[in-house]
Amino acid sequence: MSQSQLYDALLDALYATFGNHPGFRIAHARGVLVNGTFVASKAAQGLSRAAHLQGNIVPILVRFSNFSGVPSTRDGDPDASPHGMAIRFELPGGLSTDIVAHSYDGFPVATPEAFLVFLQGIAASVATPANPAPLQAFLADHPRAQAFLEAAKPAPRSYSSSEYFGVNSLVFVDAQGGRHVGRYRIEPQLKEPPLGSAQLAAMPDDYLQRAMAGRLAVGPVNLRLMLQLAEPGDAIGDGSIPWPRQGAQAHAEVELGILTLRALVPSSQQATAQQTVAFDPGGLVDGIETSTDPMIAARHEIYRRAALRRRQPGS
Repeated sequence: MSQSQLYDALLDALYATFGNHPGFRIAHARGVLVNGTFVASKAAQGLSRAAHLQGNIVPILVRFSNFSGVPSTRDGDPDASPHGMAIRFELPGGLSTDIVAHSYDGFPVATPEAFLVFLQGIAASVATPANPAPLQAFLADHPRAQAFLEAAKPAPRSYSSSEYFGVNSLVFVDAQGGRHVGRYRIEPQLKEPPLGSAQLAAMPDDYLQRAMAGRLAVGPVNLRLMLQLAEPGDAIGDGSIPWPRQGAQAHAEVELGILTLRALVPSSQQATAQQTVAFDPGGLVDGIETSTDPMIAARHEIYRRAALRRRQPGS
């Protein structure tokens, strides 16, 4: 199978899992777009020469979303987790660069080939008639994929009170050519416990979108953009292995700057913008480079092909 055939097969497996919902993303179908700004820290300027990390006020477009590819999935449903946060940094000259993160520290598998078998197993398990055997066989040999599926899926109080992880390692190149490997993490400035079952039962299906609108009506919402730095011996090319954050093996982290959410994209523009904007985890700029992680190229191609497919009439 060629790389192009592999990427098409991955996209087909996602459609087999969630079905075809014209105009919506094949995964993270339900979401909300927010405008804001980003200001990088002094530490960020020392790590990378990237334009958005030089301390200027950078406009950003943020999309919070639910994992499911079914638009009707309720915000608090377990299938909505992990929730997503995508960030577009809008740069001069029409350039941009994106971060695509989710609320689970890690990816289920390390390679596109394993991801295809994983997705095909999930698709078979939800088909009619269901065949759980392929997924069970895959999980028996891939404990991190099993941990991903079995992880607790609490209902967040707000999109902005969740923590998000950019699971792919990237290389940050400074002004002198020094290279620093790290992974993004997005940390809420206001941490809140998840909703209890009784609280969730009383919430509307789209309570996370409503909560975001309510919070922004009061004032801006801030989140910290962090970079967890690699240590010698880390599996740079394997996004399924989280790096330690506590104890003696905890990795150093640097605050790259503050993300300030300011206003929802107007409701009259949400549908069109949701349809047209396509975030790209492989869309990098000078000063940030890909690592040896093969999922960066795979995610780039899957996102690109998915965007093209959903923009086709009737798709």
